[in-house]
Amino acid sequence: DPVSWRKPLEGLPTLRYDAIRMQGAPSAEQTIPRLVQAAAARHGDAVALEDGDVSYSFVELAAAALRAARAFMAAGIEPGDRVGVWAPNRHEWVIAAIGLQSAGAVLVPLNTRMKGGEAAYVLRKSGARILCTVSDFLGTDYVAALADQDLPGLEKIVDFCGSSPGATGWQDFLAGAAAVPEADARKRREAVSPEDLSDLLFTSGTTGKPKGVMTCHGQNLRAFEVWTDVVGLRAGDRYLIVNPFFHSFGYKAGWLSCLMRGATALPHAVFDVPAVLERVARERVSVLPGPPTLYQSILAHPDRSKYDLSCLRLSVTGAAPTPVELIHRMRKELGFETVITGYGLTETCGIVSMCRYDDD
Repeated sequence: DPVSWRKPLEGLPTLRYDAIRMQGAPSAEQTIPRLVQAAAARHGDAVALEDGDVSYSFVELAAAALRAARAFMAAGIEPGDRVGVWAPNRHEWVIAAIGLQSAGAVLVPLNTRMKGGEAAYVLRKSGARILCTVSDFLGTDYVAALADQDLPGLEKIVDFCGSSPGATGWQDFLAGAAAVPEADARKRREAVSPEDLSDLLFTSGTTGKPKGVMTCHGQNLRAFEVWTDVVGLRAGDRYLIVNPFFHSFGYKAGWLSCLMRGATALPHAVFDVPAVLERVARERVSVLPGPPTLYQSILAHPDRSKYDLSCLRLSVTGAAPTPVELIHRMRKELGFETVITGYGLTETCGIVSMCRYDDD
């Protein structure tokens, strides 16, 4: 019951929100679509999202998200509908997510390592009406993987890679936005409330079927306003997001956090040490979160010294035990000013506890 579980906290959330609003904090925007609009107003032409040769300023990202919202509305998406995204980290993922949320829909991310039957279970369980995916990632065609699955509620598959059998190309899908006036999309966007579901992430499954975790716009913004403050993420940071977008680490602690603080999100699809080292040096990456194995792999790479890593400033690690010696080596050999260790659960928006950037 969305009302009864808040009763013990009556009074406290109101006081907290009033304080936040007076301070002009990001969570005062209350919903992800409004946060995107506020970020455009605050950061303007600064780069919000950069993916190879594709780049969006905060203003351009807001416009692209509104166009995507119009396309989802043209496809029949109504407030509360579920839309799946089954794809690696890429700029279209972010635009689709913000667009569907702006149309009042609920984001359902799917793990890129899932097989067709596993993905079909999530799509059926969530009731997804549209799926945005790719027809080529690491030799896998996700559209073809669903061809023999029973998905009576799935009305449309959209292929980020372009037109493929059984799917509509992303650009063709966006062209449908012309059928919906911008004013209608803005009205739908403003109607999204802090208590509306923003996403439905499926988790676990080791002892049974995965469970769908429901979280709302307002709680995610409140949680990650605190998270971004604790880690010290700031405007102008360049954040290489290796953690997958289908996970709260890559989505909420990733591109959503960048929007909150004015940092640039740099999607990275597959972790490969030489490729990451090259991007850090070439694109002057300052923020590189990941599990301990990511840093251990970088430290062990024989050609690490060939790359200029002096731009690295902030790391956030967790998801596995983090040896103290690893933190010392990250500071000394990789040059991180700040190394933060955290713990989280999908059920709590992805975060539970962590040290602060100024802890010893």
